Amino acid sequence: MLEHIELFFKSIFVNNMVFATFLGMCSYLAVSKKVSTAVGLGAAVIFVLAVTVPMNWLLDQYVLRDGALAWIGPQFADVNLSFLSFILFIATIATMVQLVEIIVEKFAPSLYNSLGIFLPLIAVNCAILGGSLFMQSRDIPSIGLAFNYGISSGIGWFLAILAIAAIREKIRYSHVPAPLRGLGITFITTGLMAIGFMSFGGMLTSDGKKTEVEESSAQIQENKNIHEDNAEKSKNTAYVDLKENK
Repeated sequence: MLEHIELFFKSIFVNNMVFATFLGMCSYLAVSKKVSTAVGLGAAVIFVLAVTVPMNWLLDQYVLRDGALAWIGPQFADVNLSFLSFILFIATIATMVQLVEIIVEKFAPSLYNSLGIFLPLIAVNCAILGGSLFMQSRDIPSIGLAFNYGISSGIGWFLAILAIAAIREKIRYSHVPAPLRGLGITFITTGLMAIGFMSFGGMLTSDGKKTEVEESSAQIQENKNIHEDNAEKSKNTAYVDLKENK
């Protein structure tokens, strides 16, 4: 349970797709002029990541890895299809994006028209592919954690685009120097927000390992215990020698 909570918060704040790795910046900058549009695209990204990351985890575990096809038969134990990772991951993402596009067009035509070309472009959004590739490179051990990672990464991207959309709506009524209007002030704001998110870098980054301070404290305590044991042994030895001399 603790592992799920740690992965959830790290994916949202510490390893945020936008502010830590700057993935998905095209959609982030283009669709963040209005909060309503940003919310729609952010929800679509959450859905796509929540579905594609665990699906691609299954593909990686049972099809792509070296020896992953051993479940078919012993003759396939040496097959390595990892070179197909990009193709199959993108195929899965494109399928899910097409499904999202159909649903949005059916039930929210105004949002569909607002998003325009950027809704189908989720299929080539590097944040979506990055979620699956990060899942693969970090060797996430279970499908539950993969689903958690997909959801939390999507929420992190959603918070980023929602925050910049809200700021850009306010900036519209502010006095911004002419050379910085538009993308200029947006890039500056994004950089400042990234610096703010860097403050979460100390959260849950130990990964179960002791920090240098903890290791030093443990070493000092161990040396102290050894010194006390040696002193006690010396004291007992001196007492025995004294008793024998008497």
